[in-house]
Amino acid sequence: MSRQDFSDEVRKHESLLLRWVCALLGAVFTALGIVGIFLPVLPTTPFLLLAAACFARASERIHTWLLGHEVLGPIIREWRQHRSIPYRAKRMAVIMIVLSFTVSIVFFVPYWQAQLAMGLSGLALLTWFIRIPSRDAPGKTGRGG
Repeated sequence: MSRQDFSDEVRKHESLLLRWVCALLGAVFTALGIVGIFLPVLPTTPFLLLAAACFARASERIHTWLLGHEVLGPIIREWRQHRSIPYRAKRMAVIMIVLSFTVSIVFFVPYWQAQLAMGLSGLALLTWFIRIPSRDAPGKTGRGG
């Protein structure tokens, strides 16, 4: 795979202190995104998007490395180019949202009012998340979708 150049996306902050803060946050978000690959409770894509945004304000070299990374880069580029999430990741996220909200409501939330609020919040989250497209979803053709 040839090396792509993403330097045109980088707008380093003028303040050295803020560049260091952005770089530190980018490293933390990258680490959380990587952990999210292995722990289905953590969402990978949002953390990698945050990391890319931080590195775009901090370091051209690290930003280019992240977007060009063999595993991490395609997730970020898919969202940026098509505003979509890979179907497999989306399916896993939906399962984890349902499981985590269900377990929390049943075992950890004592009052019915809080259970209702949490259930409605979970449904709102699912409704929003399910509406995000997946270009590689089963049944999709290569045209227009």
